[in-house]
Amino acid sequence: MTALAATPGIDVMKQVNRQFVTGVTVVTAMDGETPRGLAVNAFSSISLDPATVMVCVQRTSSTHDCLFRAGHLAINILSTRQLDVVGVFAGKSADKFRQVDWESGPFGSPLLTGSSARVEAEIRERLQASTHTIFICRVVHADVAEWPPMVYGAGKFFDGGALAPLG
Repeated sequence: MTALAATPGIDVMKQVNRQFVTGVTVVTAMDGETPRGLAVNAFSSISLDPATVMVCVQRTSSTHDCLFRAGHLAINILSTRQLDVVGVFAGKSADKFRQVDWESGPFGSPLLTGSSARVEAEIRERLQASTHTIFICRVVHADVAEWPPMVYGAGKFFDGGALAPLG
């Protein structure tokens, strides 16, 4: 039998993840009458028909329990105009929504003004995966603006609309 390679450490995995370019999102939900949210880069489309998406949230996040209880959540794909918003939602402030403009979506989830695209979705499944919960969601509302998306890679933020094609 062949021996398995040693599991890579956290520092190596952080370096690996920095090599993957991702979009920048803020996932939001209502906690009773209080809006909650956090910056998330683990977002993906699963299916177009029916429109299904997923987000992964660390269980130790202060927003996790609110999301776990919620029936709906919003995924705000940040635009290049929202670099300040990333800092707000990556931080630990108790009242992040006092620092940003937002509105309620058709199903009550907080939608951030100025985002490149916004999705409101019904949470259909909550899967436990090690330190995270994977939320599988059916899209119930979506809108798109003309502002280019922000992207993240190699520890920096970039203008997703200025990407140059290869070849």
